[in-house]
Amino acid sequence: MDRAHITDWFKDLQDRICTRLEAADGKAEFEEDQWERAGGGGGRSRVINNGNVLEKGGVNFSAVHGPTPDKILEALKLKRADFYATGVSIVLHPQSPMVPIIHMNVRYFEMSNGTWWFGGGIDLTPHYVVEEDARYFHGQLKEVCDRHHHEYHEKFKTWADDYFYIKHRKETRGIGGIFFDRLSENDGFDKQQRFAFVQDVGNAFVPVYTHLMKKNEALPYGERESNWQKIRRGRYVEFNLVYDKGTKFGLDTDGRTESILMSLPPQANWAYNFQVEENSKEANTLRLLKKGVDWIGNQPHK
Repeated sequence: MDRAHITDWFKDLQDRICTRLEAADGKAEFEEDQWERAGGGGGRSRVINNGNVLEKGGVNFSAVHGPTPDKILEALKLKRADFYATGVSIVLHPQSPMVPIIHMNVRYFEMSNGTWWFGGGIDLTPHYVVEEDARYFHGQLKEVCDRHHHEYHEKFKTWADDYFYIKHRKETRGIGGIFFDRLSENDGFDKQQRFAFVQDVGNAFVPVYTHLMKKNEALPYGERESNWQKIRRGRYVEFNLVYDKGTKFGLDTDGRTESILMSLPPQANWAYNFQVEENSKEANTLRLLKKGVDWIGNQPHK
């Protein structure tokens, strides 16, 4: 198994996800934009707009290579060598505030000195937290993790809680999910086993998200919910531009700016000193945007 095999699988994953999302949306189709990176490599950006369910989204594939920038070497404490990075990155922003935002990234990184690892994750950002949906989402991810190691879910869920945290707001971006990075040949795992896990995470995306789309797309909403959606989208923007390592990696390696910033919503809002009403459904959502929630438990959260 070499990087060509891994790269081809990521390309196929992009194809399969786009086809099934188009079918689930029932209206919009992805537009493809192929691009090349001046320093080496390129990718296929696929964007969907103004669908029945999906207002804006992207399913991007990239495979880039070249000398590793000094910023990356310093940040990751790596010795100087050329790099190769490939993967698929997804962000979907729905029309309805009753349907959650979702993000997934699965990726592979290697260097000419033999260093390699896999990384990725999948997380959910509801505009309104619905505990039934949160239990479903985390339950599906736990099944994926448990097929590979009994410690994966707890470890990677905690990692996601810590990673997708908006420190300056003292709240999580959403209800988390799983996040992992620099999974290499250690702790008894080989390259094939690490890749098999990443493949299972990638394959879980469509059935999990299309379930949530179908369950919530027809729920009624009004101006209040739409305004709240824009506030929550604003939080999403804050995280991606201030904290997200994938955004920083893409910009630091001279990636394509349009593809990197694909993750941003079509509209967002920052209301000055916005306050939610006490005991409102918005207040309930904020109450649940915290680290360490046991979503799979059967008891309502207090």
